[in-house]
Amino acid sequence: MDFIIQNILNALQWGSFYALIALGYTLVYGVLRLINFAHGDVFMVGAYIAFFVSGFMLGDTLGLSPTVTFLCALPVTMILTSLVGVTLERIAYRPLRRKGAHRLYVVITALMCGLILEYSNLAVLGASRLKFPELIHKTVWNIGGVTVTNLKVIVIVTAVLVFLFLNFIVTRTKIGMAMRGISYDKFAIPLMGIPIDNIIVFTFILGSGFAGLAGLLFAMSYPILEPFMGMLIGWKAFIAAVVGGIGDIKGAFVGGFLLGFIEVGVVALPFLESTYRDLFAFTILLIILWIKPTGLFGMPQSTKI
Repeated sequence: MDFIIQNILNALQWGSFYALIALGYTLVYGVLRLINFAHGDVFMVGAYIAFFVSGFMLGDTLGLSPTVTFLCALPVTMILTSLVGVTLERIAYRPLRRKGAHRLYVVITALMCGLILEYSNLAVLGASRLKFPELIHKTVWNIGGVTVTNLKVIVIVTAVLVFLFLNFIVTRTKIGMAMRGISYDKFAIPLMGIPIDNIIVFTFILGSGFAGLAGLLFAMSYPILEPFMGMLIGWKAFIAAVVGGIGDIKGAFVGGFLLGFIEVGVVALPFLESTYRDLFAFTILLIILWIKPTGLFGMPQSTKI
């Protein structure tokens, strides 16, 4: 029993990272019907921003304690990462949207933006890996043979709180109503006096800010940074969002945790090697999409002619 509970906790931690990134994918897609393939690299940029912000605060200039550094670096990382997302929207996506470019060109642009972020990082900082500083003193609790750390609890609780916050924003606020309205009919929304560009910028602020939060928590949990760290986890989070029903916040949240449980479950099985993790995970997700092509919580989209 303690082995099962331990793996459930590990799955919840991994699922939390996938869910935080998948929420950014589904927010942008829900409003713009745009798959922001650069989102995984925004997560990577957030981890590096957290590294340099933490190093500055811990250095001789400010000399803050690790705990205070964590509390200060958290909002600063989210703000700076959200600026990265808004910059991508302003420079890369908005001109294409205003010119009515085909969706394929927008997808190609998103892929190129991700590559630019990766190789710009590689060109400026080099290929050497960086070690993230320890911001929170690791506390280990052993409960009935189950090992739980304070950082693992922080990651899981943060993912749940972010989901509740985004769900409240989208379903209970005027700006959330505007976001849902744009996804339904982006041509009629400006006629209602709603500034569509402002709503889109707000969407990128939310998605990129929480990608930065995920980058900070991931770097604290696995403190080795490298320029391509966001590529694989970004693709996995995107697949999790699609399986959950991309465009639906609940679907992205559930899809992220579902992928986490499948991966950890495959690794935990004694008769399977850990190298089979991605094979089994993506096969199961493919079967889910084969049974329900719109995802677990997705709804079929109708096109007006």
